[in-house]
Amino acid sequence: MLIVGFTAALVASGCNSEREGEGGTAGTPAKGFAADALIGVALPSKTSENWVLAGDLFTNGLKAAGFQSDVQYAGASTTVADQQAQIVAMVTKGAKVIVIGATDAAQLSTQVAQAKQAGTVVIAYDRLITNTKDVDYYIAFDNFKVGQLQGQALLDGMKAKKPTGPWTIELFSGSPDDNNSGVFFNGAMDVLKPAIDKGDVVVGSGQTDVKQTATQGWKAENAQSRMDALLTSTYSSKTLDGVLSPNDTLARAIITSVKGAGKPIPVVTGQDSEVESVKSIVAGEQYSTINKDTRKLVAETIKMVKTLQTGAAPEVNDTKSYDNGVKVVPAYLLAPVIVTKDNAATAYADDPKLAPLTK
Repeated sequence: MLIVGFTAALVASGCNSEREGEGGTAGTPAKGFAADALIGVALPSKTSENWVLAGDLFTNGLKAAGFQSDVQYAGASTTVADQQAQIVAMVTKGAKVIVIGATDAAQLSTQVAQAKQAGTVVIAYDRLITNTKDVDYYIAFDNFKVGQLQGQALLDGMKAKKPTGPWTIELFSGSPDDNNSGVFFNGAMDVLKPAIDKGDVVVGSGQTDVKQTATQGWKAENAQSRMDALLTSTYSSKTLDGVLSPNDTLARAIITSVKGAGKPIPVVTGQDSEVESVKSIVAGEQYSTINKDTRKLVAETIKMVKTLQTGAAPEVNDTKSYDNGVKVVPAYLLAPVIVTKDNAATAYADDPKLAPLTK
């Protein structure tokens, strides 16, 4: 229901790639606070390399900016209780800003209300916090655009391998408790649905709804299990040309499943530029990923915190698209970059960890 509601909000607001550049400032800035104030950062469990990297970058970056920091990860449990308790503790400690990468976007309204009552500014990081008026800002890469890039990469990759269709595909989406899952999926379907409607692309299993394609917890084992089942039920004699995967962890699980079944690897998309997936792309297995440079996203978030410290309103570039069910949250969006084997060296040229993998 959250995804459906958010989708409707996106449609109503004309959510597309033209969103970027909608200027202006919005939200209520803090009245300023001490230059060495405590800043809280509440992140989900360490389900991907980027969350681990983000924690390190926030710890070091906030210290370098002169702030005290309290950076916490939620546990590996399937509940949001850890993160709820961490946010409450940050409020109690007197955090002036709390940056939240939500474990469950819909279950933090009580905690962010407590933060607001204490005069704390709440920034939703990477994942929009839904169903509350008490989130001040949202900072992320343009996740609808991420989905569009993934959908286009899937089409491009299949055409490169087989110039004429129809092409048979399967669709995977992320965890239903992550608001971004529906945004990625809707962005991809914005590109894929016209081809499906024309008959150029066929979803072999017929599973085209975001609920049918969901991967609970973003867990690799859940994606691999579903891919195993799809291969058994649908592809005993049929060829699978492509798979829409929303991130790299799931992409590798899907490829593992296909290899285990002894079938040719289809075109598989991804996201996050994880080390093993970059290696796979260079080796010609995984077709694509998305470069969402966590260093830039954390740097922009800390820049937002520094602006709030002075009492000014931070920069936003989208004041229309991100309706969380209660309010439109002022957003600052960064541009994602599609990466394939062809442009990997260029895309990662300034990344000391990933650049050597493209040589």
